[in-house]
Amino acid sequence: MKNYQNFEEIDRDLKKLSLERKIALEELKIVKSDFEESLRPLSMLQSVFKFASKYGVLLLVKKIFK
Repeated sequence: MKNYQNFEEIDRDLKKLSLERKIALEELKIVKSDFEESLRPLSMLQSVFKFASKYGVLLLVKKIFK
């Protein structure tokens, strides 16, 4: 446990902890929104279409060289 010499040190640490708490809450909000966006059906479909198009191009190139 930290020993304080005066009230200014206590106030400074309380302000610092308050700011750290606010920063942590904002980071959690960002993580939550990123997670929600990754679970949206549209983004899942886009991922599937990207994979399918890359696979299709690979098959097309493979057929061309055979």
